[in-house]
Amino acid sequence: MADELFRALADPTRRTILDELAEKSGQTLFEICSRLTMKHQLGISRQGVSQHLAVLEAAGLVETRREGRYKFHDLNTAPLRQIAERWRMPEPSGPEESTA
Repeated sequence: MADELFRALADPTRRTILDELAEKSGQTLFEICSRLTMKHQLGISRQGVSQHLAVLEAAGLVETRREGRYKFHDLNTAPLRQIAERWRMPEPSGPEESTA
């Protein structure tokens, strides 16, 4: 799972898609494409965005739900929290000593 997560985060377009979903969750493919074009000047096709979303969904970063004929995309930050927990540093127990 961690390999898919890092692969998904390695691409700047996918990170931009995540930024947009963090700003406004529950977007359709049309909304995501529109925001990428208008806000970020990314000239990417709907099929290209759909492929990026598939990678993000496989990594667990995006969840989808259908309502009628619409498919909505939501950000899921749980995989990011799992990665952060994996390398959590122990809390210092007392005042830190200076190394001067």
